[in-house]
Parts: sequence; structure tokens; C-alpha cells
Amino acid sequence: MGGDEKMARTSAMSGFHTLSPSERLRIVSEFAQLDDEEAKLLAKAGGLDMDTANRMIENVIGETQLPMGIATNFLINGKDYLVPMCIEEPSVVAAASKAAKLAREAGGFRASATDPIMIGQIQIVDVADCAKAAEAVMQLKDELMHMLDNIDPILAKYGGGPRDLRARVLKTDGGCMLIAELLVDVRDAMGANAINTMLETIAPRIVEITGGRSLLRIISNLATERMARAEAVWKKNVLGEDAIRIIGRLSGEEPARPSAALSREAFGEQAINDVLRAFWFADHDQHRATTHNKGTMNGIDAVTIATGNDWRAVESGAHSYAAISGRYRSLTKYWKDRDGNLHGSIELPLAVATIGGATRTHPIAKIAQKILGVKSSQELAQVIASVGLAQNFAALYAMATTGLQAGHMKLHASNLAVMAGAKGEQIDKVVQQMIAEKNISAARAKEILEGM
Repeated sequence: MGGDEKMARTSAMSGFHTLSPSERLRIVSEFAQLDDEEAKLLAKAGGLDMDTANRMIENVIGETQLPMGIATNFLINGKDYLVPMCIEEPSVVAAASKAAKLAREAGGFRASATDPIMIGQIQIVDVADCAKAAEAVMQLKDELMHMLDNIDPILAKYGGGPRDLRARVLKTDGGCMLIAELLVDVRDAMGANAINTMLETIAPRIVEITGGRSLLRIISNLATERMARAEAVWKKNVLGEDAIRIIGRLSGEEPARPSAALSREAFGEQAINDVLRAFWFADHDQHRATTHNKGTMNGIDAVTIATGNDWRAVESGAHSYAAISGRYRSLTKYWKDRDGNLHGSIELPLAVATIGGATRTHPIAKIAQKILGVKSSQELAQVIASVGLAQNFAALYAMATTGLQAGHMKLHASNLAVMAGAKGEQIDKVVQQMIAEKNISAARAKEILEGM
């Protein structure tokens, strides 16, 4: 890699966004030690050949593409990460990078993940007495678990396998039913195929025990036994200085660095208080919570997609968990410490894998994992949770200071200029004029371009 390895491996990259795509790719290639072929695949649109695509899903006719960006500045559990993100929405990658940069001043993110245990469910219907049936299943729990001893030797080789079995009665409009739930440590896989095989193995015996009929046998995407958590601190004085710079940019004047710490802290305290107010709004109002959590999922989905994971399963589990208390609430939490600094945290189920499925068949997904440098599904979950927290903080902070919204509108204006037909330097000129006029629209972009 050349130079000091420790310096070269930092994700704190000032001015990364000002570089050309080829320069960014060169830096990321050095950071992740990508070979020439991997770099070429990233530079090539899509990176997925038709033969591989045809093996991934049915009735293939082509492919669609999302831009892959790199979120910088992420320091998680003392390790630097460059984070690949696939998303079509402007400002998301920049916002995550900004939030991570501000969090670095207090040591970055601290993250954890539980063992990768997934839940498989067997639905037993037409049971005469569900409560007695549940008791009968639990009395023969050891027998049922032993039936799975050699069902997946490869999973067992890596320390995974069945961990527990439980049974519960579910009362429904159509009467009671028995739900048997199998808990399986799936290690670095998502686990659906392994678990579904295990469910099919023990379902006939459960039917014999209960006298009922087995209906559904399937994994649950509400992975409450596979949780990821992340926390970060945003210092009051750091946010204060940043807020002052933002206000200067919005007013068109670059303010002098405040001479008194009190001035910085006053700005920081205001920003923190407004972030807290925005959080309380989301945590107590379902309409706001839905959009609030969508902002969190902007970051989570983007990394999940980049690494070839099932973002629909992650989305479903996250939103279900947000409502697990009986009321749909924020996935994140914020509070102030005794020094007035802002603390943020996130907790959600994250069933993501580093092996199996598209994580190993899609060439770009494999490269994305190499850029991240994660060694396990738990480490990947920790990174994704940290990005989700960063993304959510960035959105709240933007609304508290209106700073990042200005950046979002600039990117939006750039998209409109391209849609109007602008090329090269024309794009910047159209964008600058629309921003100056505070008239950012497709019609105005076309008018400005025609007048050049």
C-alpha cells in the first residue's frame, strides 16, 4: 500500500467527495487492497454478466443498476471502515460520512451483536387441546433436538446448529393453534435454507405428538434473537463549531471562528436540544416515526444491498421490531449526558450474512465485503447498525440546523440539470443559478440551459 500502513488505513478522508470517481476508486482500492480485476469490475457498469444473473433469478432479460458510493470517517469499536452504500437518493452517503466524522471526535461508534440465532416456526392446526399439545412437545424436547444432531454437519463444523425449541399457544379468529419455534445458530449465513430443512425434519414428529396437522414451516424475519446495537456521542462543542459553519454557508458569509468556548457551546446546545425535540416527536407520533425510521433505513438498506444481503427481510424485521411494544416507535434513542453532550443509540434485529446467496454469487457484493473487511456476520451487523444510527442522526441534525438540507438541494439541482440536458461545466452553471435564484425545478433548469 506504501507509506505508513496505519495512516493509509484510516477512513478519515478529508476532501474525498471532491475527487473524481477514478481517484476515489484508486484510494478505496489501496485501502481494501483490491486487485486490478476487482477495481475494473467496480468501474464497469453493473459488474454482473448475463450468465451469472440468469443463475440468480428466473426469467432474466437484463439488469438494473444503482450507484455505489463510499461513506468515509467510520470508526467502529476502534477500527476504521470505508462503507460501500448502494442507493439512488442524493445526500445519503454524504450525510452518513458527515455524522461519522462528527462522532469520531468522541471515539466513533461502539457496536455489538448477539449470536446469529434465527427463529424457525412450525404451525400446527386442528389441535384438540393446544395447551396440552404444547406441554407434550416440551416434554419430548430432547428427543426432537436429537433428531437434528447430524442434519447440517457443515454448520456444526463452524460452531452453529440448533440451540433451543419452544412451544406456545396462539389464539386466532379461527381458534387456537400451536406454534413450535426452533432456534438455530446460523453463524455467518442468513440461515433460511438450513432452518427450513430442520423444520421439515421435526414437523412430522410434532404432528404425531400433538395429533394436529402441520401447515406452515418457515423461518421468521423478525430475528429478535439476532440483535445488533450501536452507540455514539456527539460532543456539544463539536456540534457548536459545525453549526456555526453551516449558518455561515447558508447566510453566504463565512463567520470567524468564535473566540469563546461559550459561543460554540451555545450553538451546540441549541442543536442538541432541537435534535432531542425531533426525536421525541418521532417516538410519540406514528406518522413522524415512519419517516424517521425511513431515514435510518436509508443507511441500513444501502449497505445491505451493497453486500448482497436480503434488504426486504431486514426492512420487514426492523419495522416489525419498531412496533413490538404495541406502538410503532423510533428505532433510535437520544439523550444528553451530564456535560450536555448528545448520546445516540440504535437497537434492531439484523439478519445479514457474509456467506451464501448473492453475498457470494454477485461479484460486486463480494468486493463490497472486501472493502469493508468484515470477518463475520456479527461484525457486518455492527457496521450496518452504526451506519443506521449515523444516518438517523444526520437527518435530525439537518433539520435542527438546516445545513444538510442545503447539500441535499444542491445534489437535487444537479440531477435536474442533467435531466434538462446539461453536460460538463454546464451542469455547475445551471445548478449555481438555480440555487442563487432559490428556484430549483426541472422547468427552470431547462430555461437556464436554453439561455446559455
